Amino acid sequence: MTRKPRILAFAGSTRKDSYNKKLTRIAAKAAEECGADVTLVDLKDLPMPLFDEDLERGAGMPESAAKLKALMVESDGFLIASPEYNSSITAVLKNAIDWVSRPVPNEPSLLAFKGKTAVLMSASPGNLGGLRGLVHLRAILGNIGMIVLPDQIAVTNAYEAFDSDERLKDAKQQAGVQDLGKKLAETVRKLIASQ
Repeated sequence: MTRKPRILAFAGSTRKDSYNKKLTRIAAKAAEECGADVTLVDLKDLPMPLFDEDLERGAGMPESAAKLKALMVESDGFLIASPEYNSSITAVLKNAIDWVSRPVPNEPSLLAFKGKTAVLMSASPGNLGGLRGLVHLRAILGNIGMIVLPDQIAVTNAYEAFDSDERLKDAKQQAGVQDLGKKLAETVRKLIASQ
């Protein structure tokens, strides 16, 4: 019997009431219902200094970055909800990727990323729903060896998109985000079975 897919879910936001954290929880629940083991992480709980090679040389990888890297290495896939800041991804998300990507002696390059599968989503108050940021994130993840599934969701007018239960008011959008979680779980399951 094939083991359960292990999925790490997180948003590129540290704001308490982040729309993207809400998206992450919707997709994560659907992935769990599809049989995956899902770990939800809040980047606010893993604060990291800005990546600095001098700091790395002097003090090594920060404890929070090492924790995130360990979670990523153990995971088969990632559910990532990424807000758009000034037409790109957030500094906290890019910084986390930069720290986790750092090489460690006797470790394969980009161990936390290469061959892993991801799905992307975003929510934004703007009319594009964070779509421009997803383009940048897709390029970054592809360049570090990840398989990024083509389906994605960009929720516009996010300040009015969710109900009091943190579900999307638009049933089609709600189903679309749930489908992202399910597709990631199913894709990872097939990849595990083929190994």
